[in-house]
Amino acid sequence: MKFAIIAAGEGSRLANEGIKCPKPLIELQGVPIIERLIGIFMRQGASSVCVIINEEQPDTLALLKNLQERYPIEIVVKSTPSSMHSMHALSNLLREGKFCLTTVDTLFHEDEFAEYIKAFEKSDCDGIMAVTDYVDDEKPLYVETDSELGITAFRDTPGACSRYISGGIYGLSPHALDILDKCMEEGIERMRNFQRRLVEEGMRMKAYPFKKIIDIDHAEDIVKAEEFLSER
Repeated sequence: MKFAIIAAGEGSRLANEGIKCPKPLIELQGVPIIERLIGIFMRQGASSVCVIINEEQPDTLALLKNLQERYPIEIVVKSTPSSMHSMHALSNLLREGKFCLTTVDTLFHEDEFAEYIKAFEKSDCDGIMAVTDYVDDEKPLYVETDSELGITAFRDTPGACSRYISGGIYGLSPHALDILDKCMEEGIERMRNFQRRLVEEGMRMKAYPFKKIIDIDHAEDIVKAEEFLSER
């Protein structure tokens, strides 16, 4: 199974707060976060890791080219306006079968992720989305589920059946990429609107709860991330 990383964002909020290095190169426990993700994916049996970075990241590109000596990494260099557009730029590399995609700043414990991947590989659903009831996000995407954790809706505001928020880890079948193509053709923007379209198109998706997933959007999140990883 292929894994993919979206790392094409500008990291403007971090830059405005004094973090000079590109977001993918922020180190946690002495390891750049993009290298940490690639290592986790390889330990989960990745056949390859597809990565998109923007055109203003020569240092990130240099690291990835160095890592290619050890790992099967496919690199796309393209500046895009959103994560959904970045996913589409990777889509031709992901049509062979099930794949798992994350954003570069999505942080989780590896043991939970390993169980998630096992569940995804065994599942006959069209997709399994990581979710968490830990909310530490400026604009969380709430996930509504039925009694068996089948996803029924994605919402910007919480509802009666939305205990969880999206964790930014997407396990999907290739059919999702056909729907992504339609979204691009129709001028739909934002990853959350693509996720809504998956439900509207009848894809059978389940939520997989993690105890905690955090994003690195601000300088203070780096401290939280170090503390989070130290819990293991």
